[in-house]
Amino acid sequence: MSSSLFSPGGSDVKHNKYLKLAAIAGLVIISDQITKAVIRNTLTLYHSITVIPGFFNITHILNPGGAFGFMANKSPFLRNLLFILLSSLAICLIFYLYKNTPKKYSLLSTCFALILGGALGNLIDRIRFGKVVDFLDFYIGSYHWPAFNVADSAITVGITIYVFHLVFKKMPE
Repeated sequence: MSSSLFSPGGSDVKHNKYLKLAAIAGLVIISDQITKAVIRNTLTLYHSITVIPGFFNITHILNPGGAFGFMANKSPFLRNLLFILLSSLAICLIFYLYKNTPKKYSLLSTCFALILGGALGNLIDRIRFGKVVDFLDFYIGSYHWPAFNVADSAITVGITIYVFHLVFKKMPE
């Protein structure tokens, strides 16, 4: 048995690193797609179920745009082309960042896996439907936060971890 398999640069370490990426991103994608399927199959479009009166509803919404409805009123072809291209570029960037993240930054690699899973979850919707299924609807009175989904939540948590890392941790040289 070769000792290089168990050294920090050995293939087992790299293999385990990518298993972590696949496991976390996979869980995000599966959770995202299952929750969206439940919404699509149980709630008609724009129908709401009140969960916490005056604060939280589950509402079936199809978002043709990006975050906060960005580009929602643009041509469907142009919008989908742009979002699929941007998602693909983001996925490539995430793979690059993940690959170059030192093992000692486990939380940082986790954030990239969350972002990847979220990006893929929403990309699946864009390819299948041309729109993203959103359903988590938080509000206070007439003030609504834009509806979102599990994929959006994973992306937000991942970006928050990344920003925290950039602000409070010394980056490796």
